[in-house]
Amino acid sequence: MRLWQQTFRNHRQQGLIPQGVLQLPSAGVWHSYWRDPYHLLLTIPWSGFLLMLVLTYGILNALFALAYLVGEENIANAQSGSFGDAFFFSVQTLASIGYGAMYPQTIYANVVVTIEALVGLLGFAIVTGLAFARFSQSTARVLFSRYAVVSRYNKLPSLMFRTANQRGNQVIEAQMRAYLLRDEVSLEGQFMRRLYPLRLLRSQTPNFALTWTAIHPIDADSPLAGQTEASLAQLRAQIVISLSGIDETVTQAVHARHLYQARDILWNHQLVDIIHETGNGESYIDFSHFHDVVPIEP
Repeated sequence: MRLWQQTFRNHRQQGLIPQGVLQLPSAGVWHSYWRDPYHLLLTIPWSGFLLMLVLTYGILNALFALAYLVGEENIANAQSGSFGDAFFFSVQTLASIGYGAMYPQTIYANVVVTIEALVGLLGFAIVTGLAFARFSQSTARVLFSRYAVVSRYNKLPSLMFRTANQRGNQVIEAQMRAYLLRDEVSLEGQFMRRLYPLRLLRSQTPNFALTWTAIHPIDADSPLAGQTEASLAQLRAQIVISLSGIDETVTQAVHARHLYQARDILWNHQLVDIIHETGNGESYIDFSHFHDVVPIEP
C-alpha cells in the first residue's frame, strides 16, 4: 500500500477526515451571491427574478409616494394625505404614463417628479438589459446517463457513461473531458482534494446530434487502476464530466457538466443498448431505456 494511502486511512480512523460525500452547501446557490448583484440577477430562477422585480418596483413607488406626502397639496386633484393617490401618481410618473388627472403643482413636487423620471428611465433600461441577457443565455440541453458503469471493452475494464443531445439540432465541434476527483493525504500529512484527468477513447466529435458513449479504459496509467467500489467510496471519489461545443442554431458556445458520485458508478454492469434496427434495416434510438443498466453475468 502506498504511504499516502496508509496516512489517509490513519487520518480517517482518527476522525480527522469526515465520512461521506464532500459537499459545499453554499456553492452554486443563487442567494449566496448578494455581493455580486449582477451575477445574482442572471442566475436567480425566473420566479425569484420576477418576485424581486415586483418587490423593488413596489418599494420604489412607495418611497416616492412618501416623498410626495411631505408637505401638503403637492399633487393636484389628489386627496390630501392619501397614500394611495400618491402611490399611483408615482406609478404614472415612473412609467411616464401621465394621464393628466393628477399632476405636480409645487416646486418641491416637480423636483421629486424630475428625480423619479430619471430613476424610471435608468431602471427600465437596466431591467430591459437584464431580461435580454437572461433570454439570450445559451444553454446545452444535454442528458447524462444516471449511472456510469465499469465493464470490459476490448478486453480492458473500462468506465463508461453516455450522453444525449435533447435538442433537435447539433452541437458542433463538441469536446468532452472527464476527471477523477478524490481525497488524498500528502506524505507530509496534508489533506487535499486531487483532480486527475481521465483519458477518453473519443474526447471530441465534429457534430453531437444524438447520443455519445464515453469510454475510459482502466489500464496501468489510469487514475482508476487498482481502485474498487469500496475504495472509491472511502476516497469520496467523484467523476466530473465537462462537455462543450457550439450550438449550430445560435452559433454560441454551450457548456454542460455532470457529476457522478462513487455510489453512481456500478461495477460489473453494462449500459442497455438503445440503438435498434427495424425490419427493413433502418436504425433508431430508444430513449426510454437511456438510463437502464444490467448486471454482467460472471
